[in-house]
Amino acid sequence: MTLDRYDRQILEILQQDGRISNQDLADKIGLSTSPCLRRVRALENAGFITGYRTLLDAKKLGLSLMALIHISMDHHTPERFAHFEQKINELPEVLECLLITGQAADYQLKIIVEDMDAYQILLLNKITRIEGVSGVQSSFVMRKVVDKTALPIG
Repeated sequence: MTLDRYDRQILEILQQDGRISNQDLADKIGLSTSPCLRRVRALENAGFITGYRTLLDAKKLGLSLMALIHISMDHHTPERFAHFEQKINELPEVLECLLITGQAADYQLKIIVEDMDAYQILLLNKITRIEGVSGVQSSFVMRKVVDKTALPIG
């Protein structure tokens, strides 16, 4: 599927407001409602739109400590990595897990918890107990400078 200007506008608007009505979306991009809805469905079916989510305020939920954790693995085998990824995916505190290069670590995790006590429990009782984890280095987020979920639509 090749994206035209209408498709790109739809994607940009939906990234900013996933709850916008089809009528308002159609008005913003200059199409009638039926073609607009067909385009949205086509973008969904083609996999450009993978879902709709609600963003929550972490602090209002009592989640005030965010950390980036670099994880080193003892063996670099597909089985070891698959096991780690399966276990880390089960932890609700893990917001993001990236397999990385260019560092001494193999993975970077972004986690969020209530406080330092909760962090210690997560790290010592869950993350470091995953078979294959050989090293952990943590950095704590002082403040979010840029916090986007929208992708650049070129």
